[in-house]
Amino acid sequence: MSVAQRKYFTEVAALADKTVAVVTTNGKTFNGTLVGINPDSLNLTLADAKDESGKPLNRLVLNGANVMSITSAEKPFDLKSLAGRLEKVFPTMVKLYEDQGFIWVMDKVKLTEKGVVEGVGPAAERVQKVYTQFMSEAKA
Repeated sequence: MSVAQRKYFTEVAALADKTVAVVTTNGKTFNGTLVGINPDSLNLTLADAKDESGKPLNRLVLNGANVMSITSAEKPFDLKSLAGRLEKVFPTMVKLYEDQGFIWVMDKVKLTEKGVVEGVGPAAERVQKVYTQFMSEAKA
C-alpha cells in the first residue's frame, strides 16, 4: 500500500464516530454518525441518520459504489496543537503520532482526543489537566 493510500484510509477512518453528511450518486443526502466503514469497498454504516426530508433512520448501510461524497460536520480535533501545549509542560518528552491519533508523553502516558487512555499517577494526572484546559479553551 502506498503512502498516499495509507493517508487516505487514515483520513476516512478519522471520520468514524463523527457526524457526517453523505451524498449519494443519485443526489440524495443523509446525515448521521459514521459508525462503520469498509476500507476496501467504502461501504458505510450511519447511526441515528436522517434523510434530506428529516425522516429518522436508526441504522443506514450505504453501498460504497453509491457514495459520491462524505463531509464531516465537525471540526477535526487538533492533535498537533495539543502536542505543542504538552511540549511546553513536558519539554522533549512528547511524541506525536498524528497518523495514529495519539500522543505519548514521557513514554508512559497515552493521550487521544478523548483524554488520557493509558497511564496512571501524577504524570497522567498532569497530562489530563493540560488536556482538560485545552478542551475548555477550544469550546470557548
